[in-house]
Amino acid sequence: MKNLISLFLSISICSTALAQSQTEKKVSFTEKKLFDKVAKLDSSLFAAYNSKNLDLMKTYFTKDLEWYQDNGGLIGFEKVFENFNSIFNRDYDLKRSLIKESLEVHPIDGYGAIEIGNHQFKHIENGKLEVGTFKFLMIWKNDNGIWKIARVVSYDH
Repeated sequence: MKNLISLFLSISICSTALAQSQTEKKVSFTEKKLFDKVAKLDSSLFAAYNSKNLDLMKTYFTKDLEWYQDNGGLIGFEKVFENFNSIFNRDYDLKRSLIKESLEVHPIDGYGAIEIGNHQFKHIENGKLEVGTFKFLMIWKNDNGIWKIARVVSYDH
């Protein structure tokens, strides 16, 4: 009887494991390539941010940019860069870093990609390290191989 129960449990475990492996999503080469592309774009954009290169940053966004912020509403291209300029002129040096394990990239067929993740902003204020972790979603538009951000949702501030 013990052998029969052991056999039954073994078959159940094997069939469950097989069912899980068949239903797990496989990441295609194309999706991996897209993930790597967007991750590289994110890295380049925020290298420009961290070095306060406003002119270079502008090249990463469409002119019809819509930026939705939970604590600031909807703003467009010009106001976004007025805000960045204001940030860059503060007495402290604000740096952004991506929380790499949070990064998700999803294709938008015929348009581009969705980038979702968490990032941290750090600076020293009054001798103390200040760290904020926030969520973001960016819609990247692929215009004949030229990738730019068309929409941003910045939230959980």
